[in-house]
Amino acid sequence: MTTYASLTSPASPAADPLLVRLARLRDRVAELVASRSTGDPTASDPLRGLYLSDEAVQHLLGPAAASSTGVFDDAAGFEDAAAPEAPESAPATRLERLAVRLGLTELDTRILLLALAPDLDRSFEPLYGYLNDDVSRRRATTGLALDLCGLPVHLAEARARFHPSSPLTALGLLTVEEPERPFLSRSLRVPDRLVAHLLGDGTLDAALAGSVHPLDSLLSAPPSTPLSSPTHHEFTVKLAARLASGPLTVYLREHREGDGLACASAALRAAGVEALHFTPTATEAPRLSPEAGEDHRPDILSDLLPRLLREARLRDRAIFVSPLPEKPGPLLRTLTEAGVTVVFAGSRPYDPQWCDRDPLVLDAPRPHAGAVDTWAVALGVGADGPGFDLAATVAPYRLGGDRIERAARAALDLAAFDGTPVTAAHLRLAARQQSASGLEQHARRIRPDVDWGDLVLPDKPLAQLHELALRARHRDRVLGDWRLSAGGGRGRGVLGLFAGESGTGKTLSAEVVAAELGLDLYVVQLSSIVDKYVGETEKNLERIFTEADRTDAVLLFDEADAVFGKRSEVKDSHDKHANMESAYLLQRLESFDGIALLTTNLRANIDEAFTRRLDLVVDFPFPNSGQRLALWRHSLAAVPCADGTDPAAVARDFELAGGSIRSAVVTAAYAAAGRGAAVTTADLREGAEREYRKAGRLVPGEGNW
Repeated sequence: MTTYASLTSPASPAADPLLVRLARLRDRVAELVASRSTGDPTASDPLRGLYLSDEAVQHLLGPAAASSTGVFDDAAGFEDAAAPEAPESAPATRLERLAVRLGLTELDTRILLLALAPDLDRSFEPLYGYLNDDVSRRRATTGLALDLCGLPVHLAEARARFHPSSPLTALGLLTVEEPERPFLSRSLRVPDRLVAHLLGDGTLDAALAGSVHPLDSLLSAPPSTPLSSPTHHEFTVKLAARLASGPLTVYLREHREGDGLACASAALRAAGVEALHFTPTATEAPRLSPEAGEDHRPDILSDLLPRLLREARLRDRAIFVSPLPEKPGPLLRTLTEAGVTVVFAGSRPYDPQWCDRDPLVLDAPRPHAGAVDTWAVALGVGADGPGFDLAATVAPYRLGGDRIERAARAALDLAAFDGTPVTAAHLRLAARQQSASGLEQHARRIRPDVDWGDLVLPDKPLAQLHELALRARHRDRVLGDWRLSAGGGRGRGVLGLFAGESGTGKTLSAEVVAAELGLDLYVVQLSSIVDKYVGETEKNLERIFTEADRTDAVLLFDEADAVFGKRSEVKDSHDKHANMESAYLLQRLESFDGIALLTTNLRANIDEAFTRRLDLVVDFPFPNSGQRLALWRHSLAAVPCADGTDPAAVARDFELAGGSIRSAVVTAAYAAAGRGAAVTTADLREGAEREYRKAGRLVPGEGNW
């Protein structure tokens, strides 16, 4: 525990090799001050450095003093000055370790020490002010650094150590300020972050807060943690071997957001390499005006990237970058030439125009749905399991990166809030939160609140719905592990068509399937898709499919024949573009990786090419008398009914689909609520008659003349 007393107690100089080195430097600077003051007529003037007297001018016009003897060229030697009193086994300073890691020369190390001295010992300020002949210039200058190192100020090789391309400045370790001044008068400044690092402070650069954090969520896991399935093991081993061999730039193309993070984390952990996670999108600033273009945004990255690279070099860490900005070219060009291991992850194909030096481009392996072992570790469950079927619960979710761990934490928090052990419902809710997406911009989101008991269907369509849920759970194993995908870029999606008259339960069945899988249902709004301008409909569909690919959800195209209709003979431009839309949909459905359901009232309107690509076609028949009675009773399950209320006669006399039956029950319930009484058979009959009239059908018993 750090106390105030421990912070204020003076440290022994011999205990800190860096302070020992500064003490020797101070002695040598004092010697140079004494040497400079010899013969200087203004040496005793208290206002020296504030004005020039005649004597000072005459002294400056005299012969130039030789600068070939430096403060480090004494009998002890610079190397011995590092820790003259310490035993040979004393640990090296952070400065020396940093110099070895970054390949700095001995001269670079000396210059760095001279420049940071005033930041560590205030007594250097007046000494440097005296040697600079200006009491206001209390930092080392380029000329003073060359003098202290015993180098002629006209030597090109010596002056090159301060060039912008030199190691000290290029690596962000030294800043040469005041470029408008003559070269020898320019001040040298060591960044505060470097000074803090040399003193043992590991705090992240404040300018990087919010956009950079240690990539330790998966790296801190024990080696036995199953971060990937066995099929990913070979890829991880190969990438880890390359990462361990030295600086490397990699571009991982991920199928879904988070795939690259999971893959890179596993490889970095296997290689024993720590990393920083940089999120460039967190640095994007809003445009200054609605009319301003992308180029008018404040160039924040140009300031952050040097700081990021310096932080990585100081900590000896790699950099993981994801997600990439809209225009990743400048980012890749800067980081690929830095000599630091950098792993990029993005969903777009690599473009050679992004940078001149191409990184190692790899496809990140797709995470398997489920990953039961990873979920079990994240939940902290023992050999007995969590008390429910974990494999079946997590099977539909394809969460990558650290999202499984985050979902597990959220599930445990929800269980703690309810005061119960974690359940499948907690886990599903937490997993859905991690799979939130931008689909709500194009589709209506439904949180399923139904189950199989809400369906009244014949055995055959009911069995097909169960099969649809089974396919959704096991598609990675069947199409991926067992290699039964058709190839040609075909995705691992599940596609189903629900065909039947209006009100027969198609949308409700889609909601039940989504509830069975623990996923949200998104109903696509056709008004947000179809556009009168050529090509815009395809763009809108692409946005939906792209977002659905990276989201664990069920996509429902209601009244799908509006966009999945039959292609026709081309007679005019309208037919041509309609056929182009259908051709695009055919191609896009083949590469789709999610779960999509289509509903139609007229199956004959769906193009046969679409039907061939469907996994299942479920026909929803119009309910018979027995099924209608079951639907009436199910709708009345929570409604207060008067004694003797029986919907049997109504179910027999009125041929209504499930949706119409529910509307009739709602009408009856309102009528009963208005009277302040329970629902009667007469109310049910009145509701059924109203549904007949709405549909333009003849009500039994009416119209007899």
